[in-house]
Amino acid sequence: MAQHAEQTYWHPRSLTGLRVIVTGAARGVGRGITAALLERGAAVLMVDRNPGVADVAADFAADGRAVPLAADLRDRSSYQRIVDEAVQALGGIDALINNAIATNEPKPFPDITVDDFDLVFDTGPRATFFLMQAAYPLLKAAGGGSIVNLGSGSGTGGQTQWGAYAAAKEAIRGMSKVAALEWGIDNIRVNVVCPFANSDGVAGWSEAFPDVYNKVVKSVPLRRVGDTHSDIGAMVAYLVSPDASYMTAQTIHVDGGTGTFR
Repeated sequence: MAQHAEQTYWHPRSLTGLRVIVTGAARGVGRGITAALLERGAAVLMVDRNPGVADVAADFAADGRAVPLAADLRDRSSYQRIVDEAVQALGGIDALINNAIATNEPKPFPDITVDDFDLVFDTGPRATFFLMQAAYPLLKAAGGGSIVNLGSGSGTGGQTQWGAYAAAKEAIRGMSKVAALEWGIDNIRVNVVCPFANSDGVAGWSEAFPDVYNKVVKSVPLRRVGDTHSDIGAMVAYLVSPDASYMTAQTIHVDGGTGTFR
């Protein structure tokens, strides 16, 4: 339990039997989400392009419920392979968490190259779109399920020097709304989470630009940076749980209040 929380309503069996794919699971927000799912009893296929995801999965010691898969989302054959691996290793799919994305930013808008643009779009919206497509038949056949896609305040509110990244994240939000409206009849829920958390990227930013970082944190109404596990992971765990069975097509800013104007 996070130190700042007085009580929680989840328990180690809250998500028992749930089978989840998490992309970008080896570190940062993806790792935090994976930890939250595992501690609630879910089984997780941990997808990451870093082969070290196997070591991360072993560190969780989750009785075999953390299954690693090294896969590069820029390889278009990876989408179906990921879904097939989830079926083989977990027995099926109940939820898909599209977290992975890669970027060469921050950069001034005029300096963003075609290669920069392709990188963030290939690993973000393209992979998200086609993984959703690949998972859809299984979720429908199972009677429904949940998809959580990761957006960003860089897109919903705009952030200088993150032009291609913001565009990619808003593309993810757009497709999420369409899928939620089309797939609601199949009892498949699709939501977006926009986090501000202590990911590896934010940690690097805080070290490189401490003055800017401290100024940003002071502007957060709750005066802190979110935790990838107890804040972001907890929200994602809620969204894939039966407690959120009437929630779909929503964008949720888990950012301490900084997204209130969006």
